[in-house]
Amino acid sequence: MKLRIATYNIHKGVSSLRSMPRVHALKQALVSMEADILFLQEVQGRHDKFAMRHASLWPEQEQHHFLAGDSHQAVYGMNAVYDHGHHGNALLSRFPVLSSTNQDVSDHAYESRGILHCVVQLPQTELHCYVIHLGLFSRSRKRQTDALIEAVSTSSPPDAPLIIAGDFNDWTNQLSDSLRNRLGVTEVFDENLPSRGFGLYLRSLSGRGPKVKPARTFPAALPWLRLDRIYVRGLHIENAQVLHGPMWAKLSDHAPIVASLALK
Repeated sequence: MKLRIATYNIHKGVSSLRSMPRVHALKQALVSMEADILFLQEVQGRHDKFAMRHASLWPEQEQHHFLAGDSHQAVYGMNAVYDHGHHGNALLSRFPVLSSTNQDVSDHAYESRGILHCVVQLPQTELHCYVIHLGLFSRSRKRQTDALIEAVSTSSPPDAPLIIAGDFNDWTNQLSDSLRNRLGVTEVFDENLPSRGFGLYLRSLSGRGPKVKPARTFPAALPWLRLDRIYVRGLHIENAQVLHGPMWAKLSDHAPIVASLALK
């Protein structure tokens, strides 16, 4: 079975400059991805100020339901709550969602973070999906990654296919090895490795494997930092790409990643 997925930090549906609503254009962009499952971060569940200031541009529906439309089922994990609204992670799925839980992994009072776990019913099997958005501080990310590994280990069978996707804020790529070693996952760009080269030759002489690097996704206008990731287990990675260009740069400060997968 083929499966097309995407991860995207949507910046609460507003532009990076001047915070102008981009929700309608964002919905069209998501449709163009033709993704079966979307892992979204910074989804605005409610924002009373934007709703009042931009009434004609701000949907009455919560963002996750508006973006899902009639084609996808939407699940929302509320993380950050404030007087005029709240935001969090969301999963949009073309397939039925059997169950969902949202685990608070906030590390301090200034950042509200969560792990949204959804079990999706595919025609052949159940797929465990985890939407995450880790903190800005290195020590927080390490503790949140440990919590993620614990959550995955206790909430999904060891042989179950799974996808972990989101904004890891891990620009130094310190967390991937822990996820690979402890969960047996593969990042979708791990297979985009050079098959030859002097650097690869030197690493093999020293007993090290290829140097694996996720894709650059931030800032969207000129991606330089490697913040967004998709890790999979029990799925074959056919291809993965970062969506670049003027349209994507206007929609969010992050560029989305789209991957085509197949059940093993």
